Amino acid sequence: MIYNVKLTDSIGKTRYLCGKNLSFTANNNPNDDTTKASIFYINDLHGQNIRMERLVNAINQFDRFTPSDGVDKMKFASGDIMLGEDEKHVKVADKFLNMSGFLATVLGNHECDLPTDHFVKLIGDKKYKLLGLNLNPSDGNPIHNHIEKSYVQEINGHKYGIIGLVPPDLKVHVKIQTHLPDLHIEEDFKKSFPEIQKEVDKFLNQGINKIIVLSHAGYRQDVELVKNVKGIDIILGAHTHTLLEGVKENENLFYSSSGEPIIITQAGRDGKNFGILNVEFNKDGVITKVQNNVSETEKFNRNLAAKDIFEKILGKPERVGTIKYVEKYPEDALGTENPHCDFIVDALRSELNTDIAVMNSANIRGQFETGSIDTRDLSIISPFANKVVVVQATEEEIVNAIKSRVKASMSSRSHRPGIVQVSGLKYKFNSAGEVLSIDFVNKDGTVTPIDINNPRKDKFYTVSSDDYCIGNVDMGLGLPGRLEHALQKFDYDKDVPVGEYIKHYKGDIEIKSDGRIQKVD
Repeated sequence: MIYNVKLTDSIGKTRYLCGKNLSFTANNNPNDDTTKASIFYINDLHGQNIRMERLVNAINQFDRFTPSDGVDKMKFASGDIMLGEDEKHVKVADKFLNMSGFLATVLGNHECDLPTDHFVKLIGDKKYKLLGLNLNPSDGNPIHNHIEKSYVQEINGHKYGIIGLVPPDLKVHVKIQTHLPDLHIEEDFKKSFPEIQKEVDKFLNQGINKIIVLSHAGYRQDVELVKNVKGIDIILGAHTHTLLEGVKENENLFYSSSGEPIIITQAGRDGKNFGILNVEFNKDGVITKVQNNVSETEKFNRNLAAKDIFEKILGKPERVGTIKYVEKYPEDALGTENPHCDFIVDALRSELNTDIAVMNSANIRGQFETGSIDTRDLSIISPFANKVVVVQATEEEIVNAIKSRVKASMSSRSHRPGIVQVSGLKYKFNSAGEVLSIDFVNKDGTVTPIDINNPRKDKFYTVSSDDYCIGNVDMGLGLPGRLEHALQKFDYDKDVPVGEYIKHYKGDIEIKSDGRIQKVD
């Protein structure tokens, strides 16, 4: 099915609005000047390899049932398909892109979780293009010979100009900073517009009038791109985890100064959804019909062949226990108490015997499910391969960190970077980003209020977390000095202590919130 979106407004200018459904069938008329394309797109999978197994079946269905005769079928990824420092997970994501026939992806921030020399070795067999126009790595950087600004994709005799954009705020989101200086990223996105326009014009001068941008810049930046660069038809977006369903004016359907439509897509986060964008272009490369289908990945079974291939890389999982009940994953996972995080930090606090435990909200990418749970499930719930640490921090440092994260998160419409999730603490805040109270909760249940206006500098707590959350100023507690002098450092992520916690848990395991974090207005 495809939407017919052509309409003439009151002043005679051609506009493109959503209309009724029409059949999207193969083009069998050799004299028809229209070009039909069907694009399977994904973004921000964050290494979710179990969802990759489901996506393989979704892609197989796309391959079987989308007509090939007269329809240009393409598959694109818009970055952050990989995640974390675990090389095995990066290799699985690379294998997934190869076996599923993706034509290109863009370098996201999580593709840079590993040093570039490690990363390029892991993707040495890639069959897809790796793009990044606004990235200018030095000749000595290993990624220099693996990344392209753009390329021409030809299908059924039709040519498409494909451009890739990396996140301008890459440095904010990458844990290991040492390999970034020679990547030369333009942090002011608007300053990249002339270079992008130049690349679009290059395609247009070659007679290539269908331009697709794979963007990991973020939704707002993509909207600014639409307003400032002429000639783009489609932006397959990512980075802000925005879910753009259907086709809606001023949300994901915009117009150039000459009235030509531009479509922006984004399918949320963590591989929970994927999209199929059906479009028709006229002979001038102008979109005349469009339909944006967004579907849930969980509706597809796991592909057993993919599961076997991935387990050869990851190893066979070990069953650790059973989950009896799981509360629904919160829609606002960055700005509210998350019961899935509650369970993880409770496990850290118990297994490492600390006063409190903390994690940043954005660290969790999967979710617990009822029934049997194994080590592979755990590894993708919090998959960054950060290192568990125990540090000592003052009451003042902890209070200020919670206040800082709440203020920053409530100042953002998406609630990024996310509030601090806690065990051994309770706190309340309001929608203005003001922390109203914080209590310390001893292991015996005793609650002791903390004076948040005058927190003590001489009162110390042991804190279990991971090295990213403790050390990162923008996304975590921002206590690099405490990290440097950590009491304990471990060579594993949170999935290991969580697995041990589940194994030794007495009674039924229920993942549910308990009101330890409350937003009050």
